[in-house]
Amino acid sequence: MAIDPNFDQNREQVSEEKLDELRSSENDAFGDGVAVWGPVEPPEKLGIHGTHVAVDYDICLADGACLENCPVDVFTWVDTPDHPVSETKVEPTNEDQCIDCMLCVDICPVDAIDVDPGREGRN
Repeated sequence: MAIDPNFDQNREQVSEEKLDELRSSENDAFGDGVAVWGPVEPPEKLGIHGTHVAVDYDICLADGACLENCPVDVFTWVDTPDHPVSETKVEPTNEDQCIDCMLCVDICPVDAIDVDPGREGRN
């Protein structure tokens, strides 16, 4: 199952208060500056991270192809302990640097990434 390209309309953005609570856990997948779209129920459900460049953490298997091939280093590794798919994920930490080449979308083996240059919230 691929990432929902309309997640910003079909899901609620997780509040800053909830993110602050999640940041106090061992899971470093909830860093500052990246929007998270629910549902979020760690460690099983981690939601979609990012807006312009979005990664569905619940289907990402962390093979690293997007991180290794991104020409502008949009992605960084984060730990996601006890997640049933993988214990690391790629965070679109630098999504504002994205040049919309779509390489990450094309290379992701499980279609966990969506890039939409027109999606609201682009920095």
